[in-house]
Amino acid sequence: MAVAKPFCPDETTMKVCPDRTRPMTYTASKLLSFEEFIAQYGENTRYELINGELRDRSPTGPHEAVAGSIAGRIFVEIFQADLNWLVPKNCLIKPLYAEATALRPDVVVLDKAELGQEPLWQKEPVICNGSTIKLVAEVVSGNWQDDYARKVEEYAFLKIPEYWIVDFRGLGGLQFIGNPKQPTFTVCQLANGMYQQQQYRLGDAISSGLFPNLQLRLDDIMPT
Repeated sequence: MAVAKPFCPDETTMKVCPDRTRPMTYTASKLLSFEEFIAQYGENTRYELINGELRDRSPTGPHEAVAGSIAGRIFVEIFQADLNWLVPKNCLIKPLYAEATALRPDVVVLDKAELGQEPLWQKEPVICNGSTIKLVAEVVSGNWQDDYARKVEEYAFLKIPEYWIVDFRGLGGLQFIGNPKQPTFTVCQLANGMYQQQQYRLGDAISSGLFPNLQLRLDDIMPT
């Protein structure tokens, strides 16, 4: 069995870590509060905040194309099922228990009926209550450790029913996607407070508990 490689950010602003195809930027010289992050980076979709540390998501064209394809297919499912849900263009998740965290999923599905209970929504596109969120999807880039580990715990703690990890380049560690590495679509479904994970490869039909009529394969959203 492969041994997990350690998470490796340090005090520098640029670090190339094992199993990464491109550098991931971390700003560790000064921790930011949530308020400082919103003031400086709230409208910049490139960044998110985790425990006061600024994360540069460094999205590429293919990354954004995959995220857009996923959002479009989810919108079709919502429309056809006549669900009172929406897919915002830009949204931050600030867990109420975390003072200096603002997660920015690539795709998020919100329950419109719950938005009235959100304390920040009228002023900022920020969600604090997990009950408002039906699904999150992360398209894996250089920060694969966050997507496969940290965010699995964060989203489960928020009791988000479903979490998709879309690793179209097969960047995740061997302990997460196996050996040999290959494009992988992981569906995490909440059960008893923990995510049960099912992985899909190219050619597999993806199953979603939230969207039972979904017809999707990883092949359908791969960038050209």
